[in-house]
Amino acid sequence: MASTDHPTILIVGASRGLGHAMAEEFANRGWNVIGTARAGGRTELHELAEQNPNVRVETVDINADDQIAALRERLAGKRLDMLFVNAGTTTTDPLAQVGAVSAEEFTRVMLTNALGPLRVIEALQANVPADGLIGAMSSGQGSIADNVKGSREVYRASKAALNMLMKSFAAREADAPRAMALLAPGWIRTDLGGPDAPFTMKEAVPKLVDVLIEKRGRPGLEYLDRFGKTVPW
Repeated sequence: MASTDHPTILIVGASRGLGHAMAEEFANRGWNVIGTARAGGRTELHELAEQNPNVRVETVDINADDQIAALRERLAGKRLDMLFVNAGTTTTDPLAQVGAVSAEEFTRVMLTNALGPLRVIEALQANVPADGLIGAMSSGQGSIADNVKGSREVYRASKAALNMLMKSFAAREADAPRAMALLAPGWIRTDLGGPDAPFTMKEAVPKLVDVLIEKRGRPGLEYLDRFGKTVPW
């Protein structure tokens, strides 16, 4: 049973990879963790929940409006000290130039990386109090200013779109801002990052959690790397 004395984070997209590692790190620090996975089978998140009573599993596909609405109903009245959307994807060939990508695949990546996260945030923002934090996993590749080498064109575009949508969301709260964060974790050895990435999750994830916890005390939106440094838009 989750502790009522400890803060709660909802991590959307926590079945594996960075999301699962973040769920485990927050739980190890005494947080109550609600992690989401898509329906259809047992995941690392389910195993973590069996090992730690402060971890709870919810099911949602962020590309399905009815599932987001159902999650909102299940969490009605539940305080979320942090809401963090980690879910993300890329094209089948990550290096494909945009002209070689089908409209269907382009749409899939944009839905998952940009529209889906904001739909979740829109649906659950009322659960996050004024002193809470709303965030999403972006990427340094979403920085327009830093794009000097190109490559990974659709993924870059989707994360830049996510950044812009979060900017617009934050602009609505200009008079009474909550803390908001877009994280650029760096190149990490995950299914998405691949085996050649220079950093392991054990090296990166504690720093990412540090950044989010520290950011709770600073209202407004920031685009930050895993060291808490500002990434140029």
